[in-house]
Amino acid sequence: MLCLSILRTGCKNGLALLAIACLSLPSSALPSSALADKKKNSPDEGLLPLEELRTFTRAYDHVRNDYVEEVSDAQLLEYAIKGMIAELDPHSAYLDKEAFAELQATTSGEFGGVGLEVGMDEGTIKVITPLDGSPSQKAGIKPGDIIVRLDDQSMKGKNLSDAARIMRGPKGSTIKISVQRKGIDESLDILIIRDVIHVQSVNIKSLADDYLYIRIAQFQVNTGKDFVERLRESLKQHPKTKGLILDLRNNPGGVLLASVEVADAFLNDGLVVYTQGRTDNSNVNYNATPGDISAGLPLVVLINSGSASASEIVAGALQDQKRAVIMGTRSFGKGSVQTVIPITEDRAIKLTTALYYTPNGRSIQAKGIEPDLRLEANNAAPDNKIATTEADLSGHIPNKNSTEINTGDRDRELAVNDDILKDSQVLDAVNLLKGTHILGKRAVNPEKNIPTKPPATNAREPHPPVSNKTHQ
Repeated sequence: MLCLSILRTGCKNGLALLAIACLSLPSSALPSSALADKKKNSPDEGLLPLEELRTFTRAYDHVRNDYVEEVSDAQLLEYAIKGMIAELDPHSAYLDKEAFAELQATTSGEFGGVGLEVGMDEGTIKVITPLDGSPSQKAGIKPGDIIVRLDDQSMKGKNLSDAARIMRGPKGSTIKISVQRKGIDESLDILIIRDVIHVQSVNIKSLADDYLYIRIAQFQVNTGKDFVERLRESLKQHPKTKGLILDLRNNPGGVLLASVEVADAFLNDGLVVYTQGRTDNSNVNYNATPGDISAGLPLVVLINSGSASASEIVAGALQDQKRAVIMGTRSFGKGSVQTVIPITEDRAIKLTTALYYTPNGRSIQAKGIEPDLRLEANNAAPDNKIATTEADLSGHIPNKNSTEINTGDRDRELAVNDDILKDSQVLDAVNLLKGTHILGKRAVNPEKNIPTKPPATNAREPHPPVSNKTHQ
């Protein structure tokens, strides 16, 4: 009946629309008598709205036949999928061949490119920093350079995704990057040979007075494993370490499993995070395994409005478990889980399938993690731009368990200062660690030995949220 109803609308593209209708039917399509019985229990479940389908077929028919330029049926159907998913929420998306490949490269932390971290600055593509040892660093690209052309293609009006697709490529291939540099009138043309780029998501440095500074830039597939190995090695090298600073500022998130492994490294037991969705496989508890590899050292976690998703999972778990003091400003507030579902060999959909909750049952969706100690950055940006959070995004999923945030009052913040010694928030964190009488209420009982602890293994892997910076 459904297929016949569609064909009777008079649409000339009946075959394509018949395919849409049949694909839209539940996999366990029932005969009319069974549907009638099912309808008694659940009036709307499993049934498609015929009038809306007729409206769709009419619109499709007009676009197909009357649009100023001819568009193939395959392209129109792909547009329909994109539009359907894009209207759900800011983080669900249809991933075409290029976007799917870019996602896989981003989460793996290894790809062919030039090794630049770039961001948008007033409509221009600006170099944040060349990665250490990368082709860009060796060629002389500097932080603050404005990319104006890539292989003679103007970057005016282009976004980060456009630039990423051009800059990435196979090892050994060349690209010409034209940049504008402060103090130089004419643009500089720099020829770069692409190489395999390995993004290092975990960096650990020793600060004065035996404190370790740990920076996680993004949660990639191997971040949890790398974090545990590097922290254990750093503690062996610095046996007199008195405290730890975990910097998650401007970390856009990433792989869920990696965030669970990082939080688990500081916990002996208990819940790390749990997710809830409509399907059974979306309802998962992630628990810590025995052993705190830091042996209960005092811990401060730095967050700001750029800390999202996986970063908030770590901060929320350590806060609820009273294992760390959270300092900085309110986090972004992305409390949803995206599952990447392949629909062909080279295409996929990134679909929001669940919300995650901290151990105490808090949903941070459109709310964020509120720090224990609010600490504003005093190195404010010259233009004093207001930060964007989840609650500012059009179509965001509201937090049903709390009052929406006042979007008119946002934290004013900068990206993390590369020079740690000049970073006021890091210095304040060190001072807090020195005040052991404050941290004594949060730290667990220290152990003399550092036990060996495997990471948790029962997590799924969502894609990171949209960030205002990317690696190429």
